[in-house]
Amino acid sequence: MPTIAVASPKGGSGKSTVSVLLGTEMARAGGKVTFLDCDPNRSISIWARLKDKLPARIAVRNDIDENNIVSRIRELDRGGRIIIADLEGIASRLVSRAISQADLVLIPMRATALDANIGMQTAGLIAKQERVLARRIRYAVVLTMTRAILSQQHRKTERRLKQQGIAVIRPSLMERAAFAALFDLGGDLQAMPAQGRMDKAIANARGFAMAVYNHLLTQRQEGTHEPARRPRVQGQQRPIGGGQIPDPGSQHPTAQ
Repeated sequence: MPTIAVASPKGGSGKSTVSVLLGTEMARAGGKVTFLDCDPNRSISIWARLKDKLPARIAVRNDIDENNIVSRIRELDRGGRIIIADLEGIASRLVSRAISQADLVLIPMRATALDANIGMQTAGLIAKQERVLARRIRYAVVLTMTRAILSQQHRKTERRLKQQGIAVIRPSLMERAAFAALFDLGGDLQAMPAQGRMDKAIANARGFAMAVYNHLLTQRQEGTHEPARRPRVQGQQRPIGGGQIPDPGSQHPTAQ
């Protein structure tokens, strides 16, 4: 089953929100999901403790460090779990090792030039792992806290990302009261008391999860072990301002 790493060095990018929405929607679709809470803030663990019982088919592990991250992922993968790793916001050995095992890395960011340039530091870390492993590591940007009417800055940021060959998950995750309330109320969107336009929030989360699933499916069809070929990454790029989830056939390489 797939391993999805969610990574960003930018605080407030929506990293844990992306993780929880993706995991709960995949569990709703029938997948067995384990969150690896690798962020020192322990946002996923805090979310998990807000309810007496986690949503069905969801587990949370926070006993993760740089020494056991690879073995934990492989253990869960053998058990048929979808793994979502909410990573710490710094370039560390733990982050590098998690990325080395990932079938897909999601990079959440707000649609601003500053957030995009800081967020794309993760792409530089991915490029280093690609060189070490001699294989491509798929990644995609998730734009978070967006609005129904897109600003000029949003359009420009998304256009620049696409010009650099960087995949952008669509739909983006909009700024919704229900998404923020997950970390006040716990559980998932479907079990939550009404927070604003719940129908819109649920449709947005479901569409986002389906887009990630389709990204994984495309990856499986294309193959995952072709030589690494990448768009421009940190240090090379121009600034950006100016039902059941199927097994995508992941094979986890040896971490360095």
